[in-house]
Amino acid sequence: MPSVTIDSAALRANWRTLAKRNPAARTGTAVKADGYGLGAAGVSTSLHEAGCRDFFVAWAEEGAAVRKALEAAGQGDARIYVLQGLEPGTVPMHLAEGLIPVLSTPDDIAVWREGLSVAQAEAPAALQLETGMNRLGLAEEDAEAGAELVRERELDLCLVMSHLASADEPSNQSARQLARFRELSALFPGVPRSLANSAGCFLGPDYTFDLTRPGIALYGGSAGPASEGLIRPVATLSAAVLQIRTAKAGEAAGYGAAARLTRNTRIATVGLGYADGYPRAASGAGVPLREGRPGAEAFVAGHRVPVLGRVSMDLTLLDVTDVPEDAVVPGTRAEFFGPNIAIDDVAKAAGTIAYELLTGLGPRVLRLSAEEAAIS
Repeated sequence: MPSVTIDSAALRANWRTLAKRNPAARTGTAVKADGYGLGAAGVSTSLHEAGCRDFFVAWAEEGAAVRKALEAAGQGDARIYVLQGLEPGTVPMHLAEGLIPVLSTPDDIAVWREGLSVAQAEAPAALQLETGMNRLGLAEEDAEAGAELVRERELDLCLVMSHLASADEPSNQSARQLARFRELSALFPGVPRSLANSAGCFLGPDYTFDLTRPGIALYGGSAGPASEGLIRPVATLSAAVLQIRTAKAGEAAGYGAAARLTRNTRIATVGLGYADGYPRAASGAGVPLREGRPGAEAFVAGHRVPVLGRVSMDLTLLDVTDVPEDAVVPGTRAEFFGPNIAIDDVAKAAGTIAYELLTGLGPRVLRLSAEEAAIS
């Protein structure tokens, strides 16, 4: 079966790299979407070992699962923030699991206050401010109303935050968002602030405030040019060769006869496909809207080799003609991204981003620690 090997040492090293880069701020982590597809339980406990205490999820159910994993590991001192507001009826879960809701609308604030009143409880929340992304966050007038509640001690805040839209690209938007965030967060004097995502961690100390929230950089993806050479690969996606065959020049391979062979070609058929999350758009040929991009490559027996023809549901073809014949046999594993094939290169070939490749890994892809992979 296909597998993704998770290098926890590299994960922790990436967290420490970002923490050292911004020593004046706490360094948190995004573990939403099941730890970016790598297993939130293992990712969270490993990052806690590195020193992380602030974890961000999208939904309360994700937060409860992370809390359970951390407490089972004796790591009960974590702060877990739920980014996507308050779903109806989830205030009790937030209180029971010690989750911190990130309130982004006046309705969120009202639901939280009402839930606390009903439960006769006190608990802190975070507040998200709209600074130019036009996604989630309080507009200025709603932020002012929230600040009034804080002054009247009717709302306890432990964090105000916003999200950078273009931190990994050269543009003026990040500077505009920074200025807006400073303006709006000044309504909440003394409350810790957070703005920087992965790429924001590389924009300098003006952006880091009290807490950073890296995500993709922790998992081995690029956070813009400034991160190059500093981030270690964490996830290695691999699958076994099932069959080797030689096809003659002039023949075709794969669905739609998309790969037209110009030489006698040794083809390795590998047990990985788009049902596992390896995107059809990474195909070597025969996929519309490729915009002239070459297909992805894999790494097998010490050689980079091209994906041949169309990626199918369960199988991918590799051109191993230039690899010594005795080096690739059924059972040989091919790396589709990892230390030898950068995940961002695969994403570029597929016209997507590393986030999507990681979070799209299917349920039949085995998640293995580096130690488990070494003995399997």
